[in-house]
Amino acid sequence: MLIMDIKLQIEDIIEKNGSDFELSKLFKTYIKEYKTSLPKLFELNQGKDFLVRHTKKLDSIISLMYNTILRRVFGNYLPMRNSIPITIVALGSYGREQLCIHSDIDLLIVYEKNDGFNSQMIIEKLFYLALDAGLKLGHRVHEINDLFKASNEDITIRTSLMESRFIIGSNFTWHATGRQLNKIRLHEQKEYILAKIEEAQKRCKKYPTSMQPNIKKSVGGLRDSNLIFWIAQTIYGINSLKDLSGNLFSDEEYREYRIALEFLFRVRSALHIITNKQEDRLLLEHMPQVGKMLGFSNTKKMASKVLAAQWRISNFTQIFVKKMVRPYIVEATHIRKFRESRIQKGIYELDARLYASYNLNILPVSELLKILINLDDKFYHFDAGFLNQFTYAKVSHPLSKETYILIKQLLQKQHIYSFLKLFYDAGILHELFPNFRKVMHLPQFDGYHHYPVDIHSIKCIQSLENIKEAHIKDLYNELSDDEKLILKIVVLFHDTGKGRKQDHSEVGAKLILPFLKKLGLSDELIERSVLLVKNHVNMSNVAFKENIHNEKTLYKFMSKIKDEKNLKLLYILTYADINGVGGNVYNSFNSKLLLDLYNSSLEISQNNDRITDATKRLIIEKKVKNNPEFTQLPKILQKKLLSIESNLFFFKHTPIDIIKIAAKAKQTKEYQFSVHNDKALSIEIYRKVPLNLGFLLGVLSHLDVGSMEIITLFDDIKYFKIEFKQNIDGDELQEVHNIINAAFDMTKHIKIRKADIKRDEISIDCDHSLTHAEISVNTKNQIGLLAYMMDCFEKLNINIVTAKIHSTKHKVRDSFLMDKKNNICNNVTKIYDLLVSTPK
Repeated sequence: MLIMDIKLQIEDIIEKNGSDFELSKLFKTYIKEYKTSLPKLFELNQGKDFLVRHTKKLDSIISLMYNTILRRVFGNYLPMRNSIPITIVALGSYGREQLCIHSDIDLLIVYEKNDGFNSQMIIEKLFYLALDAGLKLGHRVHEINDLFKASNEDITIRTSLMESRFIIGSNFTWHATGRQLNKIRLHEQKEYILAKIEEAQKRCKKYPTSMQPNIKKSVGGLRDSNLIFWIAQTIYGINSLKDLSGNLFSDEEYREYRIALEFLFRVRSALHIITNKQEDRLLLEHMPQVGKMLGFSNTKKMASKVLAAQWRISNFTQIFVKKMVRPYIVEATHIRKFRESRIQKGIYELDARLYASYNLNILPVSELLKILINLDDKFYHFDAGFLNQFTYAKVSHPLSKETYILIKQLLQKQHIYSFLKLFYDAGILHELFPNFRKVMHLPQFDGYHHYPVDIHSIKCIQSLENIKEAHIKDLYNELSDDEKLILKIVVLFHDTGKGRKQDHSEVGAKLILPFLKKLGLSDELIERSVLLVKNHVNMSNVAFKENIHNEKTLYKFMSKIKDEKNLKLLYILTYADINGVGGNVYNSFNSKLLLDLYNSSLEISQNNDRITDATKRLIIEKKVKNNPEFTQLPKILQKKLLSIESNLFFFKHTPIDIIKIAAKAKQTKEYQFSVHNDKALSIEIYRKVPLNLGFLLGVLSHLDVGSMEIITLFDDIKYFKIEFKQNIDGDELQEVHNIINAAFDMTKHIKIRKADIKRDEISIDCDHSLTHAEISVNTKNQIGLLAYMMDCFEKLNINIVTAKIHSTKHKVRDSFLMDKKNNICNNVTKIYDLLVSTPK
């Protein structure tokens, strides 16, 4: 519908004295047709141009509504518009001409009291028409003289008033409004500026850099661009940030900032169109469509560009907001303190924070690195002025020999996390460490990592410098200075091979080699570093996905790691790597698995000859016997403990745990159990009477099992330990107790859903050891899978010694050790027939 068409239809309704409903229906149809055209309009005009066109269209609709109300009220006696003391003003993003299509339309209606006009009635009619027509309004109505008072009631109101833009109404009223707005701008500027900065700091903590960022609120999002405008408008009274180009910042600096901002405008508009709602989160599920709308054939490249744009806006905002607000935060007492803490001309260190004067010319990068090297070895923060120095410092390539010497000295310091974070914030991480060129702002959509590669790598260094596991901290402290240096380099560079088609571990190992040579490291250190990068995922893969109590697994693992020194370095590297993932991925469960693998592999590394199960058990039995608590057990119980058939029981538990389990088993009459629900639900059962395990697991099948252990102890007592991946609500705890008690009733039955397991997803290794066979199942994750498999094993009278459960959202990798009894290895066909739902 053309604008002329709707005007004619409006006039026709008014002439025929039509109802308000008819008018609102007409506008509603017109607005709906316009919204339907928005995807096409976006194809033709993206970025700020699209937002401006959208804003102008809304201006025309609101203006037409206002004129319609005036025509309705005054009929053929319509006065001059300037005579009616009402002005309609756009606020917020609408006022900035940055309104996205599903954002609220913020309006300010300003009026002056006049006996000749019923202004409030006109305003009321306008709002009814707009709301009935389907406009999503956020509005404020003020008499002119109330504006100043209202602005002081809430910082949000003041901010929205600062972004006012005239739409339609009386120019006289608008000019009077402008005088009030200028009065508001000049009032308590310092208090307002500091409040907006504090507000932004809280927002950035709540919405940090993310691979699924909030385009509006995340660090470097549109709110950061709003912040710098609000500060500049408050101080200088400008209408556009561009007005400060060539003065506060250079034309080139502003151009790079605007390019990043334009891209975020495009992304946000695409999000609103795709989701058909006010959605500012660039979630993974939306990225393919957003990328397609923006012309990207590769979703990851689009996401990377978003991260790069947010970095650019954050860097620009940090530097130039601080440059503007310096006069408002400097106090006389600061001047004396800074003089006393001067490092050199224009550079200061106060309370572990480095400052640089904006009046200081940009220093050579070598001089800036020397400043960092000469600092005390501790954690630092960096003011925006110091960030400015590193951001605009020139780094020449190839890096000079002097630069490599300085980088090596920097890496030899105990605390470098804050320096690396500074390099990232300044945009020179990849300039000083060229290995990062292809992984800057590179997202990792693997369902595991929470950060892009560059930030993950820096977070890993932070974890290395703040080791919380005492035994790992001790291992780190035992390293020589050279070993600590290569470990730091490997932790930083371990993922720089990503972003290629080849295995990133292999690529990373090749990339790190030239850097290590440039640092002048010995051949031995270089060889160790390359091996560590090449195997940096090996330890976690083996610990979490394989049976670490199998000698073959351990020997295969150590054949790649080579020696004890590499094992120790890899253990610490793996700790730092997992802790740098984010989201509390490192927990007590995987911590224990890694420690078990480390200890088991350490034994392997110290013995050149292959250690048999029997020999290994004898070593552990000796440790048990030497424990003081073992000597306090009755002699008969000592004998029973040492006669427990399962070698894995001794391999899996510490000597003190073995003793405690045996002592508790001795106290068992029929059965006893304990339930723990700290970080995750854990059930420990001792039983003499039969346990309906299929029933127990079936009832609890809504919980993910992390690991399960089943051991035959002595006196027909079996020990079960089931560890789940999550905890439960406190009020569910009693229900779990009831379920366990019910599981000792062998008449209890629960219908167990048949799992979908294919023949080629099962492997049975009857040569695992002399006494045990191994069943491995690698299939899709499905509810009740473990309960189904245990039910099958019970039907075949298979005695499961232990179970190792590893599951992701879509896949499971489970392994079970079973006793070689009942001629089971001669009847593997029966196992396949019962487990397999789709025989081949």
